[in-house]
Amino acid sequence: MKTRSRRRSQILENVEILTIAAEGKTIAKVDDLVIFVSNAIPGDIVDLKVIKHKDNYNEAIAVNFHKYSEKRIVADCAHFGTCGGCKWQNLKYDDQLEYKQKQVVDALERIGKINLPEINKILPSEKIFYYRNKLEFTFSNLRWFTREEIEIADKNANGFGFHAPGMFDKVIDISKCYLQKDPSNKIRDSIKEFTAINKYEYYDHRAKTGYMRNVVVRTSTTGDLMVIVIFGYEDVEKRTALLDYLAEQVPEITSLIYIINKKLNDAYSDLEPLLYKGNDYIYEQMGDLKFKIGAKSFYQTNSEQAFNLYKVALDFAGLTGDEIVYDLYTGTGTIANFVASKSKKVIGVEYIPEAIEDAKVNSEINNISNTSFFSGDLKDVLTKQFILQNGEPDVVILDPPRAGVHNNVLENLLFALPKRIVYVSCNPATQARDINILSKSYEVIKVQPVDMFPHTHHVENVVLLSLINNEKI
Repeated sequence: MKTRSRRRSQILENVEILTIAAEGKTIAKVDDLVIFVSNAIPGDIVDLKVIKHKDNYNEAIAVNFHKYSEKRIVADCAHFGTCGGCKWQNLKYDDQLEYKQKQVVDALERIGKINLPEINKILPSEKIFYYRNKLEFTFSNLRWFTREEIEIADKNANGFGFHAPGMFDKVIDISKCYLQKDPSNKIRDSIKEFTAINKYEYYDHRAKTGYMRNVVVRTSTTGDLMVIVIFGYEDVEKRTALLDYLAEQVPEITSLIYIINKKLNDAYSDLEPLLYKGNDYIYEQMGDLKFKIGAKSFYQTNSEQAFNLYKVALDFAGLTGDEIVYDLYTGTGTIANFVASKSKKVIGVEYIPEAIEDAKVNSEINNISNTSFFSGDLKDVLTKQFILQNGEPDVVILDPPRAGVHNNVLENLLFALPKRIVYVSCNPATQARDINILSKSYEVIKVQPVDMFPHTHHVENVVLLSLINNEKI
């Protein structure tokens, strides 16, 4: 349908949403101008209010819907549209998968400029709700209100849940979350009830003061349950009362931990977790392997889909038992230990020292003796001397953070020239950029997208790179 623009009010009428863009936004076009829209799905016909003008594109929000897309469904969560956690919950899951696959292809072709083989169909998540093993809830003395609530709301109300999108100080008070299985909601509700009755002070994110700061809930496939309560300062009487109440209300908790965070930010990786009750760890099971997870340990957030992801990585690695494998950005050594039984030797490197200690423990508890782990910034650790000392890798597995692989690391990979590189990525854009650099010596053989986070735009992708002519130059 033809569109019209009322320039004074910056309204574009009867605009069809065409497709999905990066970061979960959608794309429309008016007179060949690209418009990124934050609150619609492909197939919707809407009126758009332009909120930002750029030279080559505009940003807008849908203010009126003339026709809803056939791809649209009713979201299950009452907080949908307010909470920014599951932006695609109103989009059919099959369509989510289609757009994620398209995102991978677009990145590899447009950014990576790669001649692609036939790409495997994206691997769906068996669970599209209650799939996360870790959630962090935040306290705030400023609750975020919807437009419907704001007229009748108590402006001094507390909020306990998730930060409102783009708001550092305001928190959406969550009544039920579909991301983590029970008793996650019961834990949050019990804490909310107790702190409200006993008038515990919620954190003021502007003044950087207050008692209740954060709660982390970690579940596992073994049935273990860890709860970490983070306080703004020590108050033994208040802390004991709350933790005793929580342990009584939720006896399933196997690890109850607290942290005192007096800092100006919420990060707790540099703070000491203090055990209150139970064990200071939980166990996760992946196939025949057990992984010990502490309060600060990293573990893939979707446990069951992580198992499928690692099986893809193992298959792509093509191990026979004679290979030296480098697992770079190894984290707590999950991939390293997962592939160890099929390898001659596995070398894991990770920036965070605590993660490396976890990786060593995970090798020990699984009786794995052919792994070695090193801590440090990968761009400094993975030198030519390191490679010569530890053996030239036959296979390298990369699983970097969203920013991708540092140029120094890529240069040293091109020095080592392993026969195969298995690149696992949570960001197809930076993955494509890095593969483009590696393409002087490597060709893409296989691509397998994996959906780790249903109802979000995030997609994991595994690429197998093979040395051109399979020989070192």
